[in-house]
This record gives sequence, C-alpha cells and structure tokens, in this order.
Amino acid sequence: MRPVAIVTDSTHYTPRALIDAAGVHEVSLYVRDGAQVRRETEISDYDAFYEELGRAAELPTTSQPSIGDFVAAYEPLLESGSDIVSIHLAGGISGTVGAAAQAAALLGERREDAARIEVIDAETACGGLGCVVLAAAAAARGGAGIDDVVARAREAREALAIWFCIDTLEYLQRGGRVGRAQAWLGGALKIKPILSLEAEITPVERVRTASRAFERMLDYLRTRRDDGADGWVVQHIQSPERAAAVVERGRELFGCEPAWVSEVGPVIGTYTGPGLIGVGGIPARFFE
Repeated sequence: MRPVAIVTDSTHYTPRALIDAAGVHEVSLYVRDGAQVRRETEISDYDAFYEELGRAAELPTTSQPSIGDFVAAYEPLLESGSDIVSIHLAGGISGTVGAAAQAAALLGERREDAARIEVIDAETACGGLGCVVLAAAAAARGGAGIDDVVARAREAREALAIWFCIDTLEYLQRGGRVGRAQAWLGGALKIKPILSLEAEITPVERVRTASRAFERMLDYLRTRRDDGADGWVVQHIQSPERAAAVVERGRELFGCEPAWVSEVGPVIGTYTGPGLIGVGGIPARFFE
C-alpha cells in the first residue's frame, strides 16, 4: 500500500508549526494589489496588509493557484511513491479546488503507474479547512491507505461546524463574495453579521452590538461542547484581545486549551475585513 501525502492551500491559516508537524504540503493562492502580485504565503506582515486594506479605495483581488502550481506540488510526491489527497477551500467561493482537479486529471493522463490523486472540496475555509486537513493527515500518518484517508476527511467535514462574526458586510459586498447573505444588504451593513460557510457564505443571524456578537459566539462554542466537539479553534483578524477573551471563556466551557488560535490571512481577509472573530471545531479524536 502506498503512503498518502496531504496537500492543501494557503487559506487554512492554521499555525505553521501544526501544519509542518503533520507533514502537510501547501499550494498558495495569490493576492493582486495594483500591479503587484504576491503569493499569499509571501505576505507575513498582516498588520500592514490590513491597515492598507482599510484605506483602499479599491480592494485587492485574489486568485486561485494555477494548474501548473498544483502539478509542481503533486509531481514530486508521486515520484516519491505517494498517493495524494488534496483538500481545498469551498468551491462555492473559489476555483482552487477546480484547478486542483484539473491538475490531477492532467497528471493522470501523463502517468502510467497506479498513483492516485483524490481532490476534495472541503466546503469550508480557514479553521474549518485546517480541521479537515489535520484529520486527514492524522489518518495518513497512522498508515491509512488513500480510500481510508478520504473517508476520514469526509467524516471530519461532516462533524465540523464553524461560525464567524464580522464587523460589516461591506467587504463581502465589494468583493462579490456575499453569497446567500445578499438579502442582508442595504441597511444591514450597520449590523454585526454572523455567518457560516457551507459550500458558500451562509447567513446565520444578525446582531446589533459587538458585545452581543461576542456572547453569541460563546453560545455556538457551547453547542460544540454539547456535541462532543472538543477540538475547538478560535481565529480572528486584527482582534487579538477579543480572541483572547473568547479563548478565556472557551477554556471554562471545555476544560481544555483550544486546538489553536490564529489570525486569518489576506485572501479571506480581503473579503471579510478586520474585526472578524471565528469559532468552531470537531471532536479532538480526529487529530489523533
């Protein structure tokens, strides 16, 4: 049985130490700001990026990796004797998973060996994508074959729930990623939207104050605890103090530390803006 390599894209925003320890390979998306095009993984100063974003008359644009980017990531893994499970952010908001599938098909035509590449639409992003990727990596590390790794990733996605609160729908509207929250536009730009990502941006509820949004995020974490999803995560954009307050209350709920706390990067952050707080998770057994 061939070993299984896990590939993902840069929109998981999971701490680098966790991704590296899990042996996960990454393909970066791109950010274009005027004439400058950078891989997302090349942008390390998030403070500067979000400061500029807040002043920008026009938002940066983002783009998926090319088919060639995926081929360059896949070929060495195939040459090393591995099968590949490639897990990516929701196809409803990005063409990344489609580019990965095209690269897999192209290599399938070129190669005569029995190597396999399975591409999975995680139908989520950020911490949710990180949870699914680390679940797949744990199965692969334990010696599972490609079919079992795929099954584990799909099982993890089924067990996953995430929510995020943003300060305004303005960035989603300007970036054209508002999805099913379209009905909330207009006067709703002044409320605090709480959303999820189920293949596309999905509205959950609207609240009017930051304090109410904070309490609702804790309520959602409480539902994760009650469901046995003790592998909980917290993410934010330019809101470390609010994230720390969520973590403090989360420790009381779960009686354990979060799986991780991290900041969401430029590709997703371009469409949500600063101020995001996200929570969610899956049962911690998926990480073992």
